[in-house]
Amino acid sequence: MYTIAALYHFTRFDDPAALKPALAELCAREGVTGTLLLAPEGVNGTIAGPGDGIDAVIAHLRALPGCADLDWKASQSDRAPFRRMKVRIKREIVTMGQPDVDPRARVGNYVAPGDWNALISRPDVAVIDTRNDYEVAIGTFEGAVDPETASFREFPAWWEANRHRFHNKKIAMFCTGGIRCEKSTNYLLGQGVEDVYHLQGGILKYLEEVPPDESTWQGECFVFDNRVSVVHGLEQGRHLLCHGCRRPILPEDRAQPGYEAGVSCHHCVDETSESDKQRFRERQRQMALARARGAADPSP
Repeated sequence: MYTIAALYHFTRFDDPAALKPALAELCAREGVTGTLLLAPEGVNGTIAGPGDGIDAVIAHLRALPGCADLDWKASQSDRAPFRRMKVRIKREIVTMGQPDVDPRARVGNYVAPGDWNALISRPDVAVIDTRNDYEVAIGTFEGAVDPETASFREFPAWWEANRHRFHNKKIAMFCTGGIRCEKSTNYLLGQGVEDVYHLQGGILKYLEEVPPDESTWQGECFVFDNRVSVVHGLEQGRHLLCHGCRRPILPEDRAQPGYEAGVSCHHCVDETSESDKQRFRERQRQMALARARGAADPSP
């Protein structure tokens, strides 16, 4: 059984690149895979591995400057969610492209999962999903506004174009694990919005804590690992991933025109060139050869 840890923490790293070698070495030694992003504003990522290995990495991260109270969300999987470990240096741990946004200064009011339904049912509250369009497409909260953004970087422009729709409204926002709302609530406060709220722990915490018969969540929640989507109790959902466009698809979508394993689906078949498709087919061929070599050679 693999423990999956989703984590983020905003703090100040003067030299994030200097933190990479020890962190990468520890993950390799403990059999931990996934992705960790380091930036001047903090750390973000999802990793998986044996429980003791995850505990060791979390302890290492909490020992970094300003990270003593780093929080993380755990779930379980019976298969490895990631193939390898990547520690990357970025400008931002979640890209919004707004240099004046600083979640360390202030954020919106946190709302516990158990209090979320009562808040979003109020007529004076507008609920905004801050995730990307392909994430919203497979699940969201009842009545939530979908900005239809392809990336989080587009959110500020969307807000500027649509802020008139929310005059005299309290704003409640949510995302997968909470990190995007740390920035989006800070941004809205900076734009003069007085009453801003966000779901503490994100959708993942809500699905973990709120029973299905009390839930206002509809559909499944996209996650950035090999599970693709989760449902209540953080059980794996039905969705698969198109490795051509990285969008979620359902098993029955494999019967639609345009689907080719590892190459395209009905969403992207007309979005990529034939040379792209040939490249994806070669990638599939190399992956199949690697799997065959692994099956033939059981040695580690």
